Amino acid sequence: MRLLIDGALVLTMDPVLGEMAGARVGVEGQDIAFVLQQGQPLPTGWKPDRTLDGRGRLLMPGLINAHTHVPMTLLRGYADDLPLHTWLFDHVMPAEGRLTAEDAYWGTLLGAAEMIRAGITAFADMYFFEDAIARAVLDSGMRASLGRGLVEGGAPGNLEDVRFLHRNFEGAGDGRVTTMVAPHSVYTCSPAFLERCASLAGELGVGIHVHLSETTREVEECLSTHGMTPVALAKKTGLLEGHTLVAHAVDLREGDVDILAATPGAVVHNPQSNQKLASGIAPVAELLARGATVALGTDGASSANTLDILEAGRWAAYAQKAAGRDAAALPARTVLAMATTGGAAALGLADHVGRVAPGFQADLVLVSLDRPHLVPSYDPCSTVVYTARADDVETVLVAGQVVMEKRALLTIDEERVLAEARERVRKFAR
Repeated sequence: MRLLIDGALVLTMDPVLGEMAGARVGVEGQDIAFVLQQGQPLPTGWKPDRTLDGRGRLLMPGLINAHTHVPMTLLRGYADDLPLHTWLFDHVMPAEGRLTAEDAYWGTLLGAAEMIRAGITAFADMYFFEDAIARAVLDSGMRASLGRGLVEGGAPGNLEDVRFLHRNFEGAGDGRVTTMVAPHSVYTCSPAFLERCASLAGELGVGIHVHLSETTREVEECLSTHGMTPVALAKKTGLLEGHTLVAHAVDLREGDVDILAATPGAVVHNPQSNQKLASGIAPVAELLARGATVALGTDGASSANTLDILEAGRWAAYAQKAAGRDAAALPARTVLAMATTGGAAALGLADHVGRVAPGFQADLVLVSLDRPHLVPSYDPCSTVVYTARADDVETVLVAGQVVMEKRALLTIDEERVLAEARERVRKFAR
């Protein structure tokens, strides 16, 4: 299948290509075949099977939600206005004990519909029933890096579940599904168990996805119990030796930033969840200044209430500016990089996802620029980060497949998903 997107304003997120007005982007199969300047002829002999009109639209890489727990869409708004540990242990975990694999499947499709509508093409998930989540990812057409959330002494299976997930789904969907080892945190896993997780990641040749230093309580308890911060403990147990996705990193103490800056992978900032749960504001500007790669996540919809990365980026920018009393902190271009190339780095996909450039996968988003709140647009990056909304996203491609066109979902039966979700949450009625 050859697809041409013609005449769009392109934010390539590529340092060489930059921004291109009226560009012509060719897609062949799963990949971007070429990116041409306005008026340049198509390659000799290259004829599209279909053409998408890019005029009056902005084309950019698909957004990436680099930390979430997608089936928690079924617990959206279930326990609001509570601090993290009360929210998690007293309310959410007991409710999660009533979830089934089929609940996780439909909750994931609900989240996939929300994310595709918001221009998100890929996400990193940590949860249980990951095989059901993987099935939903494959059915939705999205891209995902999946990790079976590991809580020591929790649900049976644990490390064997990770092996099962890796054996059955690593590389599925022509590479759209990848896997990680996902120990939940230092407060739900002992150092010995964390070492086993690090060893398993090395054995399988995959990355690690872990919550670290999300709250001051977590940090103080870790200091009291282990004599070091969660970040230092993660390093000691080997979690930070290979590719690691570190979620949150809100309360960082002396030496933590240096450790994270030297860690392969990325820190994932979750501004909505962190602020709503009163966990704090992560020192994103400092992390970036010290050379860390930072991505954006929403966390689960039960804490953040939305899976919208455009909204997360706006929250992130405003919070950094307010916290540092510096209007130049976390500018729009940096935020958009966090949502695209940073997210690709977090998922371990930076070599083929996150840019509009030849050879990269065609994970692409077309955003309308012909709406009153988007006119005028002096700087397209600023327009996307500070002004655009999820419903400005018109068309979405993942690995060259059109999964939404002119706001119509093509891979998900949205009416059935909504009906299934409404029926399955009856068990949580209070």
